[in-house]
Amino acid sequence: MKKLLSTLTLFCISLVWAQVNWMTMNEALKAQEKQPKKIIIDFYADWCQPCHYMEQHTFSHPVIAQYLNENYYPVRFLADGNEKVTIYGRTFSNPGYINKKGRKPMHEFSMFMNINALPSLFVLDENSEPITLLQGALTAKELE
Repeated sequence: MKKLLSTLTLFCISLVWAQVNWMTMNEALKAQEKQPKKIIIDFYADWCQPCHYMEQHTFSHPVIAQYLNENYYPVRFLADGNEKVTIYGRTFSNPGYINKKGRKPMHEFSMFMNINALPSLFVLDENSEPITLLQGALTAKELE
């Protein structure tokens, strides 16, 4: 019984502490230059409830968090944010950005990557070339 409680305690602690080590897009691209690895981009928005679901349930799953951290450069990208991104020989921004709550104009990079729904996961290969786009909220099992 003591061993079972100890195992359950460790499992619960890992559930609480499981987290993806998110990077910015520019950080991931820089890291990719030093050590090639695929990039997975979570396009999200603060106002998007399915995005919050994925943050709380999918990305916090210990198996998912560990797998993403070990095999990808994981990026959280605010689809309507104001971050400047330089990729594919150009710099993307959000010239219509308004610092307010709620929906904002979509970022140029989000539009360039053909993000039509949130949340969306985009996978890039080791050379930053697109591999696949997954749209909609995914459970940990579906992402696995």
